[in-house]
Amino acid sequence: MQASIRVAALLLGTMLPALATSLPTATRAETASPAPTTGEIVPTVTVAPARRSMVQQREPVSGSLVARQEVQIYPQVAGFEITEILAEIGDRVEAGQPLARLSDATLRAQLAQAEAEHARAGASISQAESQIESAEAAATQANSVLTRTRQLNQSGNTAQAALDEAVAAQIGAEADAASARDGLLVARANLAQADAALEIARLNLRRTTITAPLAGIVTERSAELGALSGGSAEPMFRVIANGEIELQGRILETALPGLKVGDPAEVVVAGLGQIAGKVRLIPASVDPVTRLGDIRISLQPRAGLRPGLFASGSVILDEREAITVPATAVLADGSGERVQVIRDGRVETRPVTAGVLWDGQREILDGLAPGEVVMQRAGAFFRDGDPVKPVTASEAEPAAPAPQGTAALGTTPASGG
Repeated sequence: MQASIRVAALLLGTMLPALATSLPTATRAETASPAPTTGEIVPTVTVAPARRSMVQQREPVSGSLVARQEVQIYPQVAGFEITEILAEIGDRVEAGQPLARLSDATLRAQLAQAEAEHARAGASISQAESQIESAEAAATQANSVLTRTRQLNQSGNTAQAALDEAVAAQIGAEADAASARDGLLVARANLAQADAALEIARLNLRRTTITAPLAGIVTERSAELGALSGGSAEPMFRVIANGEIELQGRILETALPGLKVGDPAEVVVAGLGQIAGKVRLIPASVDPVTRLGDIRISLQPRAGLRPGLFASGSVILDEREAITVPATAVLADGSGERVQVIRDGRVETRPVTAGVLWDGQREILDGLAPGEVVMQRAGAFFRDGDPVKPVTASEAEPAAPAPQGTAALGTTPASGG
């Protein structure tokens, strides 16, 4: 019996060390006494300084491209056949350039007729002047006869009947002279009328050539060969004056107080990219339903600009230097706007007045001085006085791993041997 007890004790003594080494580490740690606490855990936060930088106040605008000024070209003589078409859609034309021609045979005949009437009226002037000279000579002779007859009558050498006859002849001669002078006035009036008729005939003949009243780009043509001029209510051609295209867009009513003619704009046109422009017309009224106003923005010339293309962009209302922080640093709710300033490693929530948002930065109008450090991504779960460990964005970024196959700096690959 004692021998059995000694054997069991020997076996137990040899098994206990092996059992102790086979237990898990966590179990052994639980059995050990806990390590003393060295200090509280402080969260690390990324910070950024408030700094002065340029900000822009922009207002979005969108709409379609339109012609700044569209010219409608109608024929000025109606009822004549279109014989030639000299311009097509998309052509750039100069002032006075022919666009189409009409049949001019009838108008040439009318011009010849007007020229003949003008020549006849001119001849009537010469005839009337000759008649005046003849009538005035007859009147002069009648006056002389009357004078002699009166002298003879006074001396008793002629009868009263002869004197009466001389008086009647003198009156008739004066009447004929006056009539001749009136005939000259009539002839001159006929000549003026013939001048006007001749000018109209020449003008109508010139109008058989349809020309561009100013330089521009043809955007529409309704003229067809063989059609009669004036037979349609549509213009023969539509031309964009000087080829100027602009944006007709809509802008929010809140932008109107700071909006003025000449403000710069940046517009992105479908298929053409960004184009610079300037505000040409500001809204005169606002739609009471949409709260938007119509705006016109002139654009710099660019090949490919066409009426009807969609465009969007923004108007630059103001550009100034201001205190800015990252946009994510500003918390906003019903109580206002605030940032979380880091001072002496602790959080200080501070109310601010925020301005425009520009290029990922938020303008701070009041409540923050340049150089003060704010939490880059403010969090509502931080309270005033909470300790934090501030780091900059560059410090928070992990170091990029070295490329594989490159020896570490300061080491030498082992040589074989």
